[in-house]
Amino acid sequence: MRYTTSALLVAAPLVAATASSKRGLCVVSTETTSDDAIWTNNTDLTWYYNYAAVPTPDYKNKLNFVPMLWGAPEDPANDMTFYNTVSNLVSEGQNITYVLGFNEPDGCTGGYGGSCVSAATAAQVWKKQMEPLKRDFGIKLGAPAVTGATTGFNWLQNFFTECAALVNSSDTASNTTSCEVDFIPAHWYGNFEGLASHLGQLNSTYENISAIWVTEFACADCSLEDSQTFANQSFEYLDRIPYMQKYSYFGAFRSSVSNVGPNAAFLTEKGKLTDIGAMYLNKASTGAVPHGSASTVAKFAGWSGLVAATIFWSIL
Repeated sequence: MRYTTSALLVAAPLVAATASSKRGLCVVSTETTSDDAIWTNNTDLTWYYNYAAVPTPDYKNKLNFVPMLWGAPEDPANDMTFYNTVSNLVSEGQNITYVLGFNEPDGCTGGYGGSCVSAATAAQVWKKQMEPLKRDFGIKLGAPAVTGATTGFNWLQNFFTECAALVNSSDTASNTTSCEVDFIPAHWYGNFEGLASHLGQLNSTYENISAIWVTEFACADCSLEDSQTFANQSFEYLDRIPYMQKYSYFGAFRSSVSNVGPNAAFLTEKGKLTDIGAMYLNKASTGAVPHGSASTVAKFAGWSGLVAATIFWSIL
């Protein structure tokens, strides 16, 4: 479905743009690299991640980079590639303050970017590569970023159970504590009420972990009105709640390649900022209406089709 100018007239008006030190960017790989300047020139964004361990060249020295260990290596007991890569970035003088764990490790179907890592393997890799970064460089560790589905919540609980089991393992005698985690990243693709409920559940379940990030979120395949309403509510809410440390909306791409629906995108198919994009960047409303086609979507690294299939279609 394509949206006409009249659709904009019934969409919820966006609240006034405000700056936020929490706000960052989820960088996805697209063919339109010329759009990168939109996110790095004269914006209030403070950080970004790109599902990888090395920075995106166009963002270097412009936004603070957060490396991610996307999935488990083939030799989890011995591989130190992620640790060595981050260590090299630090030695080069880059300000690496945080790292992110596995991307949607509970996502094993759908082809939308889940890394499909078992909780046991994740715990092993965590002790091997992640915790030394905290010990050696003081880098803060983000837990594995599971999907917003029940499978994700269960996987995260299993991960911490496996971490605790490693303490008593004869194969890991040097481990004296369970897995160290400084913050929990969350993903959500649904309405605002679901987002708030999901974050509340995470915060109450892991109250010993003081901070949460939301590293992917959007109102997937929603109307323009619902997408703008979601943006209004979620941005204000995430800025306000004290345990929310950082967040990155899943929309830094053109509407014509969006696999969460054209109305969620920061840019129109011609690369113009949409009202949601302008609001996120603390800029004036543009009135630009996004268009797109489901037949032209790209499967970005982070979007989980499992979540959409199990939870969200019922609310659209």
